This record gives sequence, structure tokens and C-alpha cells, in this order.
Amino acid sequence: MTNEQLQMGVARRRRRRTDAETAQRMLDTAMTMVERTGLTVSLDHLSFEDVIRDAGVARSAVYRRWPYKDLFFSDLLKELARCAPAAAGADGRAGEEALRHLALARIDGFTTAAGRHELCVELLRQGALRDFEAMHASTQWRTYIALHATFLGLADGTLRREVQTALDAAERDLNDRIARSYENLAALFGLRLRPDLHTTFEELATQLSATMRGFVLTALARPDLAGTHRRRGVFGTGNEAEWSQPALGVAATALAFLVPDPDVVWDEDRLAQVRRTLRE
Repeated sequence: MTNEQLQMGVARRRRRRTDAETAQRMLDTAMTMVERTGLTVSLDHLSFEDVIRDAGVARSAVYRRWPYKDLFFSDLLKELARCAPAAAGADGRAGEEALRHLALARIDGFTTAAGRHELCVELLRQGALRDFEAMHASTQWRTYIALHATFLGLADGTLRREVQTALDAAERDLNDRIARSYENLAALFGLRLRPDLHTTFEELATQLSATMRGFVLTALARPDLAGTHRRRGVFGTGNEAEWSQPALGVAATALAFLVPDPDVVWDEDRLAQVRRTLRE
């Protein structure tokens, strides 16, 4: 063996990587690939045959409707996109009945401006806390998050456009329901949107939804956000109550948009109307 061959052999041995180095290179390379293509989620964990079995339907009928399983999963993606937001408890209805009873129990608070403000803040606090807990515990909500990732991984084409259309329609429907809910709440409490913002209840709903979703997503990695702390005098109230981070965020957003309507007169007739509305 020549001297040159010996040197080349030594160089090759020196370039041999340790297990740790090999592992790190693998991880770095995979990270680069993910950064280039994005991290995607799929329906690969679902078995078409298992779905047929659990549905209790004839395989022949299924294959007439979907000759290929990919066609079924395409329809499933569109159905998930259409239904997921409401099923995930993202429409603010988790504690609607409880909040209505709370408002009825404290109906005397409507007689003064301070009382109305305190009751409004309390309803926002409890409503946000209930909505956060419902979404945070919802399997459907996590499915909805994964659905967005799956959508991002779809190749450009008809399916991607159809899923995007379904997602868009579902989001707009959800936003409209949240907007109507807050519009009704504002009317009940004699509130209006701040004139200087030149905004709409649809824009308020978008802000509230984004705030809540941000907290729910963050809380998946930081469960401490679900915890509450006793605070006094929040938003100018004299009450001491348990406030969570999501409740603070949602209430702050809502109160930044809403102010008392100077055209509303709080007389006996209006109080009677409020009672009727809450009872209905």
C-alpha cells in the first residue's frame, strides 16, 4: 500500500461521523425539507375498510359511490371543512343558557350605568371562560386545526379549491353567528360600536374569534393559560372574580369596540323589555 493510499484511508476514517452527528444531520436535513414544503397532516390513519365496517353498509354500494378510496377521502375533507367550526364549540354558545340565567338573576343591575357595565363585564368574563374551556377540550376543534394543515398540504387543483371554498363558507357562517350574538348583547345592554372605529359587528366577531383561537392554540403547549387568578376592579368594576388570560383578552377586545349608546333611555318600559327578552 502506498503512502498516498494510507493517507486517504486515514482521512476517510476521520470523516466517519458519530451516531449523534448522524442523528443531527438527519434531523437538520428533515427540518430543511419541512421548512421548504411545510408540515402537513393527512387522513392516512383512517382505513377505508374500517369506515365501511363501522358504517355497516355494503361494500358494493360504497365502491359504486366511490370507486377509489381517494375519492371518499376528498369528500370527507370537504365535509370536515363544512361542519368542523360549529362542532368545535367555536361559535360562543357553550354557556349561553347559563349567561341568560345570570343576567336574569341580576336584572336589577340594569337600572344604573355602573350596574350595566359590571354585569356586561361579568357576562364577558364567564362567557369567555366557558367558550375557552369548551374549545380547549374539544376533539373537533383539534381536528379543525389539523384540517387547516391538511389543506395547506393539498396540491393545487380542484380538491384544494373545493376545500378552500368549504372552509371559507364555514368561517363566514361562524363569524356571522358570533356577530349576531354580540349585536344582540349590545342591544340588550344599550351599547353601540364606537363611532370613531367606523367598524361593524362582523369585524368585532373576527377580532374576538382570532383572540380566542390564539389562546386555545397557545394553551395546547401552555396549559397554564387555562388557569384563573383572582383580580379586583378589572375594567373599572368593583367586583373580585377569577379571571383567566383568555377571558381578559376577549373582554378587553369587546370593550374596546363597544360603548354606551347615548340614545338609549333606561326607563321602566325598557327594563320590562329586557326582562321579556331574557325570559324568551
